[in-house]
Amino acid sequence: MTPPTSCTDAPAADGNTLTAAPGPAPTVAAPARPVTPATGGALVLVGMLLVALNLRAAVTSLGALLDEIRTGLGLSGTMAGLVTTLPTIAFAGLGALTPALVRRWPAARVLVLAMLALATGQVLRVVTDSATVFVLTSALALAGIAIANILLPMLVKQHFPHRTGLVTGAYTMSLTIGTTVAAASAVPVAHAFGSWRAGLGVWAGLAAVAVLPWVPLALRAQAARRTASPAVAAAPTRVRPARTRLGWAMAVYFGAQSLSGYAIMGWLAQLFRDAGYAPEAAGLLLAGVTALGVPVALAMPTLAGRLPTLRPLVLSLTAFSAASYLGLAVAPHGLAPLWVLLLALGQGAFPLILTTIGLRARTADGTVALSAFAQSTGYLIAALGPLLVGILYEVTGGWTAPIGFLLAALGMQTAAGLVIARPRYIEDEH
Repeated sequence: MTPPTSCTDAPAADGNTLTAAPGPAPTVAAPARPVTPATGGALVLVGMLLVALNLRAAVTSLGALLDEIRTGLGLSGTMAGLVTTLPTIAFAGLGALTPALVRRWPAARVLVLAMLALATGQVLRVVTDSATVFVLTSALALAGIAIANILLPMLVKQHFPHRTGLVTGAYTMSLTIGTTVAAASAVPVAHAFGSWRAGLGVWAGLAAVAVLPWVPLALRAQAARRTASPAVAAAPTRVRPARTRLGWAMAVYFGAQSLSGYAIMGWLAQLFRDAGYAPEAAGLLLAGVTALGVPVALAMPTLAGRLPTLRPLVLSLTAFSAASYLGLAVAPHGLAPLWVLLLALGQGAFPLILTTIGLRARTADGTVALSAFAQSTGYLIAALGPLLVGILYEVTGGWTAPIGFLLAALGMQTAAGLVIARPRYIEDEH
């Protein structure tokens, strides 16, 4: 595949020049030009890393302060449940709109609007005393995250086609760091300033900073689109992953691994408390899963990009997760650090599927279409995780049934993973 022709983020302009492998003929055949720091590559990379830092901070900081927020706003149990389920709903519904947005505007411009929505939503939700307004403004913030979730794999394909694994690993590690720091520091910040509003609102500043690199990139992309010739600006061939076996396998893999991830974030600390750990220790063990996931997030995409087939990775991640689940069921207290380590390794399925989105599409347009379908459909599946684990825990009064459910989801994940393991491209399945 050849590098993109320019730094513009318009998929119709340069996304189709990414293919040099056999397959459907691209819409245009413009001369390719490598992305370098001089042409904006470094600024794009910095912008991507800043965006990735924001992709979970607004979610995990809310989870850490949920008790204080419920008290402060008088949230009912139903409203609190809606707030905790809102991220997966927003990621599923709003993420599906992203391909239509990037067909109309350059991706850099869309990212500016997404980060502004995230920053604005986070500010507005901490200055209100209305539970309804809090939910609506949280939805605004999550809309920005949902759009950015879809765009990052496309930007990797568009600007760094020969460094897909390295760049995906870098932004996934940035995402993991943002998740961990927000979860760990939200309560201390709230205590330092004497209000949950500070612990929740401080992350709006990080979103505002993430806007800055994309402003000049958006202006440059818009100017390039205006001056592009009609042939170069021709509309790309529409890619429809929902009509392909590969698209559905990607969605199921993404959904199953996200289901387990959200269930773990929501319930692992409670499992360790039930096993006899103090609340502080249980929280540290949960944080350990995320912290140990940082090097995994960096290494997994590079490894995936170098292997001729993903089958060994899919099966290894399944083995790690299965061993951890069985250990948590049998001996949750005695060997807890080992189960945490194995769980962190198994959660490498998340950076793996993000990398695979780029590996299974030839063009930037194919990447954004596959990213949108896999993530929006996958998050609908993921929304069931915390809910069903909670129901099974409440009904049975123990962890055997919830862990059995997670093992069943792991089986579904593995089956889908074996389908996507073989090299193929979404554009070839139409």
